[in-house]
Amino acid sequence: MNPDRILLVEDDRMIASGLLYALETEGYAVAHAKTIAEAKRLAAEGTYDLAVLDMQLPDGVGSDVQPALQAAGTAILFLTVVDDEGTMVQALESGADDYIVKPFRLREFLARVQAVLRRRTGGAGDTLSVGDVTIHPTKNTATVRGAALELTALEYKLLLLFATHPGQTLTRTQILDRLWDGAGDFVEDNTLTVCIKRLRQKLNGAAAIETVRGVGYRVDS
Repeated sequence: MNPDRILLVEDDRMIASGLLYALETEGYAVAHAKTIAEAKRLAAEGTYDLAVLDMQLPDGVGSDVQPALQAAGTAILFLTVVDDEGTMVQALESGADDYIVKPFRLREFLARVQAVLRRRTGGAGDTLSVGDVTIHPTKNTATVRGAALELTALEYKLLLLFATHPGQTLTRTQILDRLWDGAGDFVEDNTLTVCIKRLRQKLNGAAAIETVRGVGYRVDS
């Protein structure tokens, strides 16, 4: 089995060195860029399962290369020194799968990387249906009456979770535990709120995510 390919975009030499060593020790194939220009070149030359993007770089910000990567199906994990709700919401609404605030522990970083990559391959079976949505777990894709849904890895995992529990009310805690592989220390509750909002917009009524006030969410088959 080929290793997951990761693009690391980080200009701080010490941070990059530590992350490269940790990722390669875990068996990932890693390419490293120090600038947006280098990142764009690497993105054009190959495909990646995950991009770890520093928010602030010498020639721009991580989001400058985000669209090209996402168009190729790459999951996005942002690194940032800013720890505020607005920054987090903005990153997630732009389609990022996760973000982590500096300074952070390597264990936490690796857990986040693993969780994002696992969400890309979650599920089994031929197809699942919820409302007018058909999910193809073996391909990690979803369609609405034959038209492809453009979902981030996190949105896909959330949709798959609802499809495998039709008609069941899932609490926010249950959902977060599933999305983040039970790593409760790393859960940001606002992540779920933003993801639910984005998924509803993309579904556009094809499947109704019902809010059960004070409890969680439910999607009927």
